[in-house]
Amino acid sequence: MATITLGGNPINTNGELPKVGSNAPQFQLVKTDLSEVTLADFAGSRLVLNIFPSIDTGTCAASVRHFNESASKLENTKVLCISRDLPFAQKRFCGAEGLENVVNLSDFKSGSFGKEYGLEMTDGPLNALHSRVVIVLDENGVVKYSEQVAEIADEPNYEAALASL
Repeated sequence: MATITLGGNPINTNGELPKVGSNAPQFQLVKTDLSEVTLADFAGSRLVLNIFPSIDTGTCAASVRHFNESASKLENTKVLCISRDLPFAQKRFCGAEGLENVVNLSDFKSGSFGKEYGLEMTDGPLNALHSRVVIVLDENGVVKYSEQVAEIADEPNYEAALASL
């Protein structure tokens, strides 16, 4: 279990992030067209997993915008923006913002992604949502970088995450 903060108040997560050098846990998530996708569907591509509580908050929206801009310059790399938001909200946001370089994925059905990756918040006002995390995977699904953002309202270290590619 990790402890993070929201406005300085402690919040716990259900576990620890996958360790650098380990194989990323498999997942099944929902795309904005309501089709399902798994980690295996991205085999052969480097992945930046941009994980956050909700697309409808300023910091979460900023991270999606930032990674959308960066993604257009990355070779053989996909940016997956993952939250428990409904796919409709994710699609609305990216459509309104004109963001086309990220893949939005929802864990709304079961929350299993958050549980398996050890980043589900288990208490506080955002209980059951995902904490703010960035995980970078190589072409084989091996974790190259992970960051659990200590204060939910803060943005991740974009430079460090992208440098790990």
